[in-house]
Amino acid sequence: MLFLGRHVGYPVALEGALKLKELAYMHAEGFAAGELKHGPIALIEEGVPVVCIVPSPRGRASLHGKIISNIQEVRARGARTIVIAEEGDESVTPYADVIFRVPAVPTLMQPLVSTVPLQVFACAMATVKGHDVDQPRNLAKSVTVE
Repeated sequence: MLFLGRHVGYPVALEGALKLKELAYMHAEGFAAGELKHGPIALIEEGVPVVCIVPSPRGRASLHGKIISNIQEVRARGARTIVIAEEGDESVTPYADVIFRVPAVPTLMQPLVSTVPLQVFACAMATVKGHDVDQPRNLAKSVTVE
């Protein structure tokens, strides 16, 4: 599973991939969407799920258009797209198989609202796979040994 984000969406993509690895034990990678053509696009094939974190069309209009282009590119190769987008952003609807809507917030606040649906998604995936989300394997709650 691939996660793509631009600007403040990039760390959100990394966090989404990390949570899916930690809870559902699935291979997931987060990438800067601007780097899609420099390697990650080679991983796209029919049915591969790609999570795209879409920036606000209000705050970063140029980045918004670029991520829409990224979504179109992965869909053209058969990917299934899961899109995190602001409420009211209908420009992503034709390109999304699934949309998680988040409240419209200032650009630098977007990671706070965009990370939550990815954490819930990872938790749901883990539960479907029969894993205990409260006791992830091989993870320590605190570091006690150097």
